[in-house]
Amino acid sequence: MIVQDVIDHLETLAPPTYAEDFDNIGLLVGNKDTKLTGILVTLDTLEAVVDEAIAKNCNLIVSFHPIIFKGLKSLTGKTYVERTVLKAIKNEIAIYAIHTALDNALHGVNSIICDQLGLINKTVLIPQKSTIKKLTTYVPVTNASALRSQLFKAGAGNLGNYDQCSFNTEGTGTYRGNEHSNPVLGRKGEFHEENEVQISVTYNTHFESQLLKTLFKHHPYEEVAYEIITLDNYDQHIGMGMVGELKDKQSATSFLKLVKTKMKASCIKHSEISKPSVKKVAVLGGSGSFAISAAKRAGADILITADLKYHDFFSAENEIILADIGHYESEQYTKNYLVDYLSKKITNFAVVLSTTTTNPVKYL
Repeated sequence: MIVQDVIDHLETLAPPTYAEDFDNIGLLVGNKDTKLTGILVTLDTLEAVVDEAIAKNCNLIVSFHPIIFKGLKSLTGKTYVERTVLKAIKNEIAIYAIHTALDNALHGVNSIICDQLGLINKTVLIPQKSTIKKLTTYVPVTNASALRSQLFKAGAGNLGNYDQCSFNTEGTGTYRGNEHSNPVLGRKGEFHEENEVQISVTYNTHFESQLLKTLFKHHPYEEVAYEIITLDNYDQHIGMGMVGELKDKQSATSFLKLVKTKMKASCIKHSEISKPSVKKVAVLGGSGSFAISAAKRAGADILITADLKYHDFFSAENEIILADIGHYESEQYTKNYLVDYLSKKITNFAVVLSTTTTNPVKYL
């Protein structure tokens, strides 16, 4: 296997198209064509993690957080970032970061938290916008069914709990080819009318490349007429955070104690317990103050997240309980999930869970 084989599996789980604009995901260090010796999965890539990869003969580190976040102007070893990158390069170890691509994935970070807390009826808290596109093309009536079927196979036509969705309108197409043309129907230099079907299908952005390859391969015309537009519709399966429900109501205090145990938190900072019991729970792994308003709109009784500042707690306004369990704590199970996922996809290759603790926050 090579590094790219692992990347393909990771980007099927969490397409990079849906990562946040500010993020730096993907292959950060190394060559995608390098032959693999082993895969080490971690939450953060630090010098100690690179040392662990060396010791365990792993030349690919799959990291949740990117070690290179902002641009590097030098590589002199003066910061922990530079020292980590230098050590990885020196020892020919590749580093791939998945970060907000997995945050926004349906079965990603926030789904993992929901499962850890036993939440059911999970939905995305903040659906991502501009991730759905529409392809429209025009094809002779006799070819419409076959082309439509191929577009479905390439990922088009999925809408929520439905697939093979399309809209089709029959009409008359016209064209005239010049002296360099080679028309499939009609003759060059002559005006031609053809009974055609206008096919419109929606698709998720990350399918676009393979969808266009399929269109050009299976469309009968020499020149393919098509249009692509980006829709403002929200995708209910892609986005930040999640909302779920407890099977039964719990007192707010007992639920917070459960969260502390399940998420292995040393402590939980929370706003005033303004609700005697909780049922609907919002979660957002990592820094989640931006999700407070969305959690309120969703009718959540409590928001489980991290990195809340002093004034963020005021914004609870007795409408919701805000609970900060710690950044590392909220994302710690991500590496376990990635190991399980890759182990199922790559059954003949070692996928190793890092045992290096990378949490920089300590408690007395």
